[in-house]
Amino acid sequence: MSKRDKSYEDNLMQSLLNPKEAAAYIDAVMELEDKSALLLAIRQVAKAHGMAEVARNAALGEKTLFKSLSDDGNPTLETMNKILHSVGLRLSVVASALQPSLR
Repeated sequence: MSKRDKSYEDNLMQSLLNPKEAAAYIDAVMELEDKSALLLAIRQVAKAHGMAEVARNAALGEKTLFKSLSDDGNPTLETMNKILHSVGLRLSVVASALQPSLR
């Protein structure tokens, strides 16, 4: 990893310690509607907080945490809630700008 790449990752990890920054980051990634990208974003937030610490605070085994947030992961809603709560975030639902088609 080049010095420039390392600097970017260090800055990203530092910014993801801020709950508002982490929430905005995950929210932006959710707009992509890409499960792998979402899992990566949450994995990066967890990494910023320390994976072992997140696992402990979420009452999850480290293997469960890593598997849930892997590229092929498929975490349950309960697991996702535990992970997010452990880093000071929570799931939320907001109205979409798109109007559903009424039939």
